[in-house]
Amino acid sequence: MGIHLLPFIGVSILLVIAPGPDTVLVTKNALLYGRRAALGTVGGISVGLAIWTTAAALGVAAVLRESQVAFTVLRVAGAIYLVWLGIGALRAARSQTGGPFAVSDGATGPLDGRGGFRQGLLCNLGNPKIAVFFTSLLPQFVSAHTPVLVPFLVLGVVFALLGLAWLCAYALLATRLSALLRSPRVKATLDAITGVVLIAVGARVALE
Repeated sequence: MGIHLLPFIGVSILLVIAPGPDTVLVTKNALLYGRRAALGTVGGISVGLAIWTTAAALGVAAVLRESQVAFTVLRVAGAIYLVWLGIGALRAARSQTGGPFAVSDGATGPLDGRGGFRQGLLCNLGNPKIAVFFTSLLPQFVSAHTPVLVPFLVLGVVFALLGLAWLCAYALLATRLSALLRSPRVKATLDAITGVVLIAVGARVALE
């Protein structure tokens, strides 16, 4: 298929472990809401990567990359969603009556796997830099004059699987640590920290 797989895997590993909005969201949900929410978030992120992969292979992501208006709209929408999640976390930190798992998506109630999946999917799809990644990096690992549909899909699946493996391991580790961090006072502190971080990440995405 004309794919330079080993160099791509090496580069992808470095990119996957680099912290970003997805990692911040997994960290928050793992520490504050437990394993099910964290793994649901990872699942949503993985589905988002699969969608971006298919879009890149079909040329949609390339069109998005070249359209300044579409790119800006998606970037701002993603930034607003991250800021909204951050505000929800800050509201949880200010709550004096909720239990350790009092707020999800800005509303009362525990965050389950479906809620985590929804957050992960929207966070990933709202990051247009992934479109730039797929349409700019993937061609570097496909031989010239080779039809790109199948190679792009293969490389995208490899990247998504690497991301899935890393984030699952990361989420499980963070979940184990969460057992030590479930007192209301500690949870309020974590809510405040993650809320500020999510808002900062959202602002950075909007302004880049």
